[in-house]
Amino acid sequence: MTSEDLERYETDIELALYKEYRDVLPMFRFVVETERRFYLANDVLMTPRSEGGRVWFDVDISDAWVWDMYRPARFVSKVRVVSFKDVNIEELAKQDF
Repeated sequence: MTSEDLERYETDIELALYKEYRDVLPMFRFVVETERRFYLANDVLMTPRSEGGRVWFDVDISDAWVWDMYRPARFVSKVRVVSFKDVNIEELAKQDF
């Protein structure tokens, strides 16, 4: 396999992932962006925590879809994210669908 073949393969996977994202978007209420992942979810609870002057975010996500081209199964029932970086949670408006 050449580097060109690998690049074409990754481009095809990413395009398929984008098409899947467009198809599943209407099923979800929230977009959650973390440093490492992008989620669509129906339930999100973010709890800021601190200890010794450091702040982190404990995020519980339920009924979700994960943007990850290397995951064989992108639908997940529960996810817990612990992050010291920004976490963005956006509620989708009906017209966004």
